Amino acid sequence: MELQNLSYAAIQVVHNFGAVAVVGSAACALWLGPQFTGMRKLAWLMLAGWAAQAASGGAFGFVSWLYYGRFPDIHGIAVAALLVKMACAAAGFGLAATYIYRGSGWSPRAGQATWRALAALAATALTAAAVLRWFS
Repeated sequence: MELQNLSYAAIQVVHNFGAVAVVGSAACALWLGPQFTGMRKLAWLMLAGWAAQAASGGAFGFVSWLYYGRFPDIHGIAVAALLVKMACAAAGFGLAATYIYRGSGWSPRAGQATWRALAALAATALTAAAVLRWFS
């Protein structure tokens, strides 16, 4: 087995679990509603998911640099999709962190609005990932 392919596969596993964490935690938070007492734990899961997404995304580029001496050759719509994914990860990480540290004082309505925004960011990032995959 080639070390390069093994590296990409291992990174993909982390990336996939990160995607599950960001989409799943937001879906659970919205489904369970504001009366659920474990929202802060879901926010930690969301934060970890965004961190995994960012770290593994960077690792994809690093492995390409390591083996080819350059980053992946993407252009056009793939670059736009990558930028959307990166913006979603940054915004999602920041919003989840803000919720963890300040959300306990927010109204249920503000908490739900935050989870809706986090769900939208997760869905947007997942959609951009599909575009990136097929247009690169």
